[in-house]
Amino acid sequence: MGEPLKIGIVGAGKISGAYLDTLDRLTSVRLTAVTDLDPQRAQSLAQRGSAGGAGNGSEVAVVGSVAELVAREDVDAVLNLTIPAAHAEVALTALGAGKHVYGEKPLAVDRKEAETVLAAARAAGLRVACAPDTVLGTGVQSARKAVDDGLIGRPVAATAFMTTAGHETWHPDPEFYYRPGGGPLLDMGPYYLSALVHLLGPVVRVTGASSRPRARRTIGGGPRAGDSFPVEVDTHITGVLEHADGALSTLMMSFDVHAARLPRIEVHGTEASLSVPDPNGFDGPVEINRGAGWEVVPVGAGYRDAGRGTGLADLAEALAQGRPHRASAELAAHVLDVMLTLMDAADQGRALPVVSTCERPSPVV
Repeated sequence: MGEPLKIGIVGAGKISGAYLDTLDRLTSVRLTAVTDLDPQRAQSLAQRGSAGGAGNGSEVAVVGSVAELVAREDVDAVLNLTIPAAHAEVALTALGAGKHVYGEKPLAVDRKEAETVLAAARAAGLRVACAPDTVLGTGVQSARKAVDDGLIGRPVAATAFMTTAGHETWHPDPEFYYRPGGGPLLDMGPYYLSALVHLLGPVVRVTGASSRPRARRTIGGGPRAGDSFPVEVDTHITGVLEHADGALSTLMMSFDVHAARLPRIEVHGTEASLSVPDPNGFDGPVEINRGAGWEVVPVGAGYRDAGRGTGLADLAEALAQGRPHRASAELAAHVLDVMLTLMDAADQGRALPVVSTCERPSPVV
């Protein structure tokens, strides 16, 4: 492999630290610049990147704006870690400056924005990748290998459950999770739906229901503990997804469950059932039950010791090798369409077709 892909980060918030943990040990990428609305946060992240492995021994620059960052010659790709409402705008600015993009999920807050980003990338001949990259770790990929190898027979059904009492219990500034573009489905759904597409393929039809039990939420800790704020989106969403190959997935995403013993993801086939670890993580045991108890499936695929930013490394390697990258914008756009269609189906009280589709990304072997 040649020179590392030079990365400029837009957004130095909470998640940026997790990315830097991974970038510090990657040789295929190098952090060169950071910008944030809060200059102090940008400075702190740049200093950490300069001191660790992310900068590959070089000083990481702090710049004053997105426009200044994307104009730099030492930025090949933008790592977009802004809030969801800014994802498309930052991506389009980067693409307009001739830079590849890797963004946090979701790709955009609506279908029009997502298609605009895809169209801009196609027109410019540039790559857009999107989190989650957790699906590239050994957990989901070993489960996918088990499915692809026929260990459970023909897949017929899956379940996916994400339950929590709400992000205000731990996040110091949780309001954006409860505004348009937030909610449990758009926030956590990309992890589960991306995993289901990797395991079972694209979704063609959905039906669902949703509710908003509380009109306001209260921040549980930190300097703003006790502050309340309005809830602008539904916070408990259930649905049934029909995959192109006929399998049916049951989905529940909730900010209204205080405790549960539900599995994260299970896939059920004609010959056996498969337990898949939390898709918000990169690894964890995969287990199979053929009717005589659960057995651990050996790790057989996926990036080992992966972390936030593994998808960025996959993008860098894909560019060098001339192959499709796995955390693709097309997959992210399909997942976004599935989520929005599910919310539409819940509002209308009927099943709706999912207009978009995508290819299953190639497995990580």
